[in-house]
Parts: sequence; structure tokens; C-alpha cells
Amino acid sequence: MNLIERHASRTIEKLAGEFPAVLITGARQTGKTTVLKKYTDEHGIESLTFDDPQEELSAKTDPKTFMEFHKNPYMFDEIQYVPDLFRYVKMSIDMNRRNGMFFFTGSQQMPLAEKASESLAGRVGILQLYPLSLREIRNDGFDVPFVPGKEYISGRFQAFKSFRYSAGETWKAVFRGGYPEIVASGIDFNDFFSSYVKTYIQRDINKITQIENELQFMQFITVVASRTGRLVNYADISRDVGISEVTAKKWLSLLVTSGLVYLLKPYSANIEKRTVKTPKLYFMDTGLAAYLTKWTNPDILRNGAMAGNFFETFVISEIVKSFANRGIDPPLYFYRDKDKYEIDLLINVDGMLYPVEIKKTATPGPSDAKNFFVLERIKQIEIAEPVIICNCSGPVVVGKGVTAVPVDWV
Repeated sequence: MNLIERHASRTIEKLAGEFPAVLITGARQTGKTTVLKKYTDEHGIESLTFDDPQEELSAKTDPKTFMEFHKNPYMFDEIQYVPDLFRYVKMSIDMNRRNGMFFFTGSQQMPLAEKASESLAGRVGILQLYPLSLREIRNDGFDVPFVPGKEYISGRFQAFKSFRYSAGETWKAVFRGGYPEIVASGIDFNDFFSSYVKTYIQRDINKITQIENELQFMQFITVVASRTGRLVNYADISRDVGISEVTAKKWLSLLVTSGLVYLLKPYSANIEKRTVKTPKLYFMDTGLAAYLTKWTNPDILRNGAMAGNFFETFVISEIVKSFANRGIDPPLYFYRDKDKYEIDLLINVDGMLYPVEIKKTATPGPSDAKNFFVLERIKQIEIAEPVIICNCSGPVVVGKGVTAVPVDWV
């Protein structure tokens, strides 16, 4: 498999210089081990994986002796199998604290991050790794978070002057997704995701909680995938799967916990009470969502009933990655009120709100900017000029102060 340079590599270097421990967390097969081992190998740091049952048993049986045999600096892969080891890592750090002592990878991001934060408070830097971004796939070294101010747009315009835009290539990327093994090795799309989903349920999910009916949980994942880009509606999901709303909430939290789904929060600060309080859900990999919802090629997906949802999901996931790869919690929201006026994305950075609409069209016009008037309802924060992300081949002014930009600029 060809090694693709990950933008997160620079963040790992930064965190290793700031904290005694570094934890890389994320969904299965996103490249956590590869990106961290690249760093540790370059710095001569030994490693082991708790995927090895013997190593897992040894760490659980006598963690104190285990740590004595594995002197820092050291990398522990798949730390979610032995989360109680963190307390002994803390003891080791406190005896002779310095930066870059321990490195971990692990799935089950939320419980693991919480466990690490509790045991290693002030001692661990945590990085969330998602599947490959479009920037990484095309070997674009630009790793600045997507904040579409004038400087950002001007810089991307210069960088893409000679770029050949292709909506067809964009939809290939949407359909394929960003899992490294699919992108770099050429493995069959269906073979990869079939194995991925089975392993995810049997290993990752059952490590968090016991699922009695795996087929029903598989149906649940598929139903959730069919709702990517939509408001969460537990009643609809539970009805379609044949489970209670309580179970639907629990199971969706598992998808969020394991990094497959991202919940975009509604923006509500200083806004009239008419705004909704329900989050929107997005699959973090459109390839996995396409597999689950049985789309068979990019062209059919592009022209299908879910095209708008998939394009929006793709853009949101790319923007999330642009922040996460820099170790920044994405400051992302959306606006929707009870009159059903909606703005797809609000990015809140340094006291400025950046409004973004996402449209799959290649020919944006004034109608695509019609909802930006609701920004007048948002008070006590400065609002930047709105932007539309779409399939256009270059920047287009579609209204007063509103610019449409190509999805490749994200």
C-alpha cells in the first residue's frame, strides 16, 4: 500500500513536544497505527500492540511489572483493550516527567478519551483521526482549518489557478470515501466494507456493550446511513428498525462514540426561541454510507435521490477533518428555525461567525443564497460574508457579499 502523508503527523510532533503522553483515537481502519508508528519509528521508540492476546493478558495480570519491563519512551497500540493501564502510566510519568514519554492509539474515542483525561489530566494530548481528507488524497500540503474569510479564499484561489475541476472526480471521491486501504491499495469497495462492518460490530461495539441482535444493529446502522445530512429523529429511526427510542438513542451514541457518526449541533446563542434544538447527523465517511445504502457507482449516486445529502455530508466531513487534523475541536454549528429556514453551517472562530451553504449544483445563483437573510436574527457576534460551497469550477459572486467557491477549496 502506498503511504499517504497525513496532516495529523505535524500535530503529533507538536503534541509530543507539549505533553508526556499522546493519544491518537478514532474509528477502526482510519490509519491511527500507521501515522503514529511512522513518528515513533523515526524517533527510535519501541512499540507493541494489545491486539496480541498475550500482551493484553500480561498488562491486565500485573500492570505494575508490565510497565517496569516497558520503559519509556514507548508506544502502546490498541490501548482500549487495557484502559486501566493509564493509572500506571500516570505513576511512571510523575516519577520523572518529561514530554514525549508515551504514545497510544485506540478506538472507542469518547470512553477512551474520558478515561485518559481522568487518569492523565494535564499529561496527555489527544488527537482524533478520521479517514483521509481530500487534501491528503491529492497530496495537498495545505493543512489550515477551513475558515472561509477573505484571506483564505484569496489564498485558495491562487493555489488552484491551474487546477482542472471535475464534478465527476468529486463524485468518485464522495462514493469512494477516505479509508486508507480503499484509497491506497485498490481493494474492492464491497469486500472492504463488508469485512469492516462485521468486524466493527463483533469487536468494537461488543467491547463497549453487548448487542444481542447483530442483524438488527446492522439494520440500525443502515437506517442511520440513509438519514445522513438530516435532523436526528429517534421516533422515525426506532420505528423503521423495530426498537424503542431509548435503544435508538443508545445505539446512535455508540456510532458517535466509535467515530462513525458526527453530530452537528444547532447554533442557539442570542437567537430567538424559534430555533430548533435537535442536532443533525453525518456519517464521517461517505463511502461507508454509500455501501450501507446500496449505491453501486458514483454516477448513480450523483443523480440519485440522496445526492444532496451525500454532497453535504462529504463537505461537512472534510471541514471537520480540517480542524481535527490540527488537534482542534471543530467549532461547527448549523441554523434551523421552526419556520424551516436553514443555514447549513456556521463556523465560530475568534468571535466571528462564518456562514456557509452547501449546494451540489455546478451553476450557483442568487436562489442558493436566499436563506442568508436569517443571519439578521443572530445578535452580539460579528458575522463574516457568507460563502456557498458547490461544484462550480471557480469563485462566483452570486449576490451582494456572497461568494460561491469550489468544493476542492475546502
